[in-house]
Amino acid sequence: MVSPQTLFDKIWNSHVITERPGGDALLHIDRNFVHEGSFHAFGALAKEGHKVRKPRQNFAVADHYVPTVGRERGLDAAEDTDARHMIQLLEENCRVNDIVHFGMNDERQGIVHVIGPELGITQPGLTITCGDSHTSTHGALGAYAFGTGASQLKQILATQCLWLKKPKTLRVTVNGSLAANVTGKDVVLAIIAKIGTAGATGHVIEFAGPAIRGLSIEGRLTVCNMAIEAGGRAGMIAPDDAVYEYLHGREYAPKGADWERALAQWRALPSDEGARFDREVTLDGAALEPMLTWGTSPEEALPVSGRIPDPQSLGDADKRAHALQALAYMDLKPGMALTDIRIDRAFIGSCTNGRIEDLRAAAAVLKGRKSMIPAWISPGSTTLKAQAEAEGLHRIFLDAGVEWRASGCSSCAAMNGDKVPPGLRCASTSNRNFEGRQGKGARTHLMSPAMAAAAMVTGRVTDVRTLLSGN
Repeated sequence: MVSPQTLFDKIWNSHVITERPGGDALLHIDRNFVHEGSFHAFGALAKEGHKVRKPRQNFAVADHYVPTVGRERGLDAAEDTDARHMIQLLEENCRVNDIVHFGMNDERQGIVHVIGPELGITQPGLTITCGDSHTSTHGALGAYAFGTGASQLKQILATQCLWLKKPKTLRVTVNGSLAANVTGKDVVLAIIAKIGTAGATGHVIEFAGPAIRGLSIEGRLTVCNMAIEAGGRAGMIAPDDAVYEYLHGREYAPKGADWERALAQWRALPSDEGARFDREVTLDGAALEPMLTWGTSPEEALPVSGRIPDPQSLGDADKRAHALQALAYMDLKPGMALTDIRIDRAFIGSCTNGRIEDLRAAAAVLKGRKSMIPAWISPGSTTLKAQAEAEGLHRIFLDAGVEWRASGCSSCAAMNGDKVPPGLRCASTSNRNFEGRQGKGARTHLMSPAMAAAAMVTGRVTDVRTLLSGN
């Protein structure tokens, strides 16, 4: 009799080609994504006289360095010489290796972790890699997806396989139902605040429970996106009817009889009753509020009703030291109410929160209001940009005085000119808030799109529920 298996175990076991002493396993990789930062791996491969082994299982997109302003000028809009070169180099590497490339002028271009699910390239039961830590996003559709380094990427390009040690498993169960205006971003920030940025080190996280199942696909993608911020190797959510409905009819999804066969396989993927996890963590979803970060780590997060903690009250010496440094960098004082924090800039977008649901949530707050601060929105893909414009969302943003930019990673990593000036605070829907993440000296407060929109119209951290209470 076969022992009950977790979702992760089922995918791992079905992809192991061989094992060697010491616990390493050679894993077949079903899909691999590359972006501008992949040039090291392509260069190393070319130096050895090799080409990509299985081009059709690799997909490329320009996202990290592409400009989000002036895109009608094409490559000339990228003012940085190195950025232009990397965008061009990706296109050339794809041409030489016959890889599908969603370049700057492709109507399907977008952020890699947005277009993967959007195009149906991401599917349940697959192993998915990319030279980017937030590859964990794709796990929201029931895949085992993880980021790789340059040497690992080269191995995948050359063989479509990768040597790995099997991670442990952690199930995070979020019980209850979420209150109105509490989102996937709030859920994952609450999880990270509870277990810490090293809380899932060495583990694959399976997010489970009624509150997780109640999330939209967009919300699930947000949760799995930030699994890496808890130290997880990957984040996963068992596929269900919502996933199958989301994927049906998408460009790269199975069609006809292939769809029926795939569906039968996908339905067998969720963790079996009685499957054992190496660790278990639970949260009460009904008790959660809108969350935001106050420090320079995603774990330094609190409900919007909270106050800045006194570092001396933190039991762990390392956390006390980090909190002291964070408060100095963020220019905040212990005991200060989060709603007293002034906000100078706001950004909505990124692979964490740049999807249509996120844009709709922001529009619901901004409609009929004006932004008090410079703010910009960069949709997660060119397709999403067109969809938002068809729905009239862009008109709401523009009427509010918010910039409506093109698709790209934008202010998440500030690699493309979309930077926050030194010393200014940004309400950001991205995933990282360490020192300088959005520009040298920039101060980042992570929050949901609705919370970022609330900060736009008030110029400070604001509980979005107070703005929407009459809706």
